[in-house]
Amino acid sequence: MLGVGVPRPFPRHVAGQASWAGLKSSFCALSWKPELGVLPSEGGEKKEARKVLSKGFFFGRNTMLLPACRVSRPACRCLYVLKSTRKHCLLPFSTVRWASTTVPRITTHYSIHPRDKDQRWEGVSMERFAEEADVVIVGAGPAGLAAAIRLKQLAQEHGKEIRVCLVEKASQIGAHTLSGACLEPRALEELFPDWKERGAPLHTPVTEDKFGILTEKSRIPVPILPGLPMVNHGNYIVRLGHFVSWLGEQAEALGVEIYPGYAAAEVLFNEDGSVKGIATNDVGIHKDGAPKATFERGLELHAKVTLFGEGCHGHLAKQLYNKYNLRENCQPQTYGIGLKELWLIDENKWKAGKVEHTVGWPLDRRTYGGSFLYHLNEGEPLVALGFVVGLDYQNPYLSPFKEFQRWKHHPSVQPTLEGGKRIAYGARALNEGGFQSIPKLTFPGGVLIGCSPGFMNVPKIKGTHTAMKSGMLASEAIFNQLTNENLQSKTIGLYVPEYEENLKKSWVWKELYSVRNIRPSCHSVLGLYGGMIYTGLFYWILRGKEPWTLKHPGTDAKQLKPAKDCTPIEYPKPDGKISFDLLSSVALSGTNHEHDQPPHLTLKDDRVPVNHNLAIYDGPEQRFCPAGVYEYVPVESGEGLRLQINAQNCVHCKTCDIKDPSQNINWVVPEGGGGPAYNGM
Repeated sequence: MLGVGVPRPFPRHVAGQASWAGLKSSFCALSWKPELGVLPSEGGEKKEARKVLSKGFFFGRNTMLLPACRVSRPACRCLYVLKSTRKHCLLPFSTVRWASTTVPRITTHYSIHPRDKDQRWEGVSMERFAEEADVVIVGAGPAGLAAAIRLKQLAQEHGKEIRVCLVEKASQIGAHTLSGACLEPRALEELFPDWKERGAPLHTPVTEDKFGILTEKSRIPVPILPGLPMVNHGNYIVRLGHFVSWLGEQAEALGVEIYPGYAAAEVLFNEDGSVKGIATNDVGIHKDGAPKATFERGLELHAKVTLFGEGCHGHLAKQLYNKYNLRENCQPQTYGIGLKELWLIDENKWKAGKVEHTVGWPLDRRTYGGSFLYHLNEGEPLVALGFVVGLDYQNPYLSPFKEFQRWKHHPSVQPTLEGGKRIAYGARALNEGGFQSIPKLTFPGGVLIGCSPGFMNVPKIKGTHTAMKSGMLASEAIFNQLTNENLQSKTIGLYVPEYEENLKKSWVWKELYSVRNIRPSCHSVLGLYGGMIYTGLFYWILRGKEPWTLKHPGTDAKQLKPAKDCTPIEYPKPDGKISFDLLSSVALSGTNHEHDQPPHLTLKDDRVPVNHNLAIYDGPEQRFCPAGVYEYVPVESGEGLRLQINAQNCVHCKTCDIKDPSQNINWVVPEGGGGPAYNGM
């Protein structure tokens, strides 16, 4: 038997199985259903979860109406093929584990244990249905949707018929989207000059901008001079999930075929090596890797060009980097982890349009990071607050989640939250490499767009506008090739180098180049404060025209020091009013996965976590994960520890794949629809 721990109750979000029903009718009534998840073993704050469990931590039955998607006839054919019976079985409330006296088996996914070598798969049909499109887009984020919209706009303007199919792993558009977010509307204005008349959900223009350095007990205000990246005049505070959902509506109205709830699990290739398209994930596999009676293969979507807009650290993009050597001439990508909460606060403390950023405490000068606190105008006194920690930190005892909780108790922050109520939580990795880390963006049959290659302006803490613009530029270059009657392609999949050429001529390239040295300047002996000094001396005066480009020190995974060389960090116990434990936080994310499927957090070698990560770094994965997915628990014999993976808790942040010092963890997509169910995060 294979088990990943003791089940615990977690809410199954209504959206988890709603996508196809929503596609078939104008409105669909759906119910919330409790679903068993995984509870880490006893100890510390985890005992509190047992108390919650004993009180019956289940959501009551509620009914929601979800708007339908417009469906074309070709889309209906895809829906018919993709739809599969999904039965959600509840395991008995007991511990089931791999019985072994040696190394417990953890990974059962077919990407590690091929099915053609597994006798249980003998005689199972592996044939897949295939659909043809002109363009396939992976990921319904700002970049993917902007690309789809721009393609359809150009098709309408020129009287052409282009079939555009977009696949999204979230069960609803926007359900996996998380950002601060303070949106610069430049790309939106280019895409839809009449965005206000169309009802885009940009309700909160920035009215006040503050920046400060925190010490443990005080706040030192820092003036935001005109021209600095932190200036937010003309920007809007948004709930990015709602904005993405609105973009989805605009795309559907133009005829884009959107398939939510089905993840792109595999890149397909033509015989000449060019990208052929993608395949969606298989469904109906037991957690031990055996096929269920309901097993069904995914769908193949073939295209002349495939756009990969998976978001930060996409698992398909990782494969493409290796196959086409796309990172040969750039520096390693570096990342941060952003944790976010939504709060309803006392109306007397709320000021719509106010933006606050800080650096400093509780992080030391050698650890890059900072906070944001945004006051939204959404008809109620709502604030979005969050904390970002650079994943190049060195101390393996650091917990980004607990640093976030500690920050909320600062004297300049806690008064805003006192008397308020936390209503949402989530986390996501973000690109911080900037200009130096942008890979080659084009290859035969495909292109990379958005946060997948990484277009975030780090000192601005903004990437939505650059992601959207990259998608739009890609679509313009692709459209020209698709409609060129004299085009003679050397490969079956179209190669579109014009996209990268046009991007380098655009305001995106100029913007990223101008701030290229700010993030790496934080690696001096002065740390974060050295970066602030550099920004003042060189960016504000020279606007990024200095004749040098600084380098990053290497991948984030290589930055950790051995535990013996670091001091353990003692974090205060959460008070349940301002700061909270991890499990109650994850519950607010609406995260859910079908529990009877192979864990999608795969290990290349099941022996490495204990023999390397635990032995040298004291198991950092149990601290850098913001969802309690990883923990070390006693083996059944009582001798030593083993790694337990609570895959149901995963919020798809990708931090483990990035920060694992042994690079043994490989994040792959779970069954479609699984993951967080964010509402306007």
